[in-house]
Amino acid sequence: MREADRAALAAEVCTALERCCPGSAAELTGSLASGAADIFSDIDIAWVVPDAWFPDCLARAVGALGEVQPVDSVRSDPDFHHSDRRRLLFVRFAGVSLFWRLDLDVRTASVADDVHYDAGNPAARAREGEWSRPASALANAIGVVKAVARKRDTEARGLLDRGFARIGEGDRATGAWASDVARLAHAAALRDSSLSDLAAQVTALVARHLGSGDD
Repeated sequence: MREADRAALAAEVCTALERCCPGSAAELTGSLASGAADIFSDIDIAWVVPDAWFPDCLARAVGALGEVQPVDSVRSDPDFHHSDRRRLLFVRFAGVSLFWRLDLDVRTASVADDVHYDAGNPAARAREGEWSRPASALANAIGVVKAVARKRDTEARGLLDRGFARIGEGDRATGAWASDVARLAHAAALRDSSLSDLAAQVTALVARHLGSGDD
């Protein structure tokens, strides 16, 4: 997809969300909104919903998104998994670049301006087993490809090391980025076979953007 397609997708997502939840408002945020986006930038959207409709809006969201573009997967940020007024959803669309994940920040109107609501609240956090560590590690792997392509090696190293640690893998970044990311993707898929297809997509992404070797 072209960058123009990403912008069109983002606009359609905002329209679909507002349509599925009357009284809500969805707007683009982050680098796409500021004009600072590059080809690797994801889609950040803030969706403010009526307090009384929070559970219903969450229940309708995936269906609404699927009408715009088929949805491959949805993950909930573990930090807000049980929040009563906030969710952060990570959405991967089928047929869309892995770089262009939708990060959907859902908040009720009563905390619309509180970007720190429930941040650090233990009661809001997911319990072990309620979120996928391997899927999170694969998200880190994609982030590494972005960081290296943007010449941000320190950021890439941190993402790799946290990704390995998240799945209990005693491995670390070596700076041989293509093989580093491939090892992380392989290790994540070994821990959750349902992620094998995504891991293969990540490996293909590495070959396209970092090359297949490390010389």
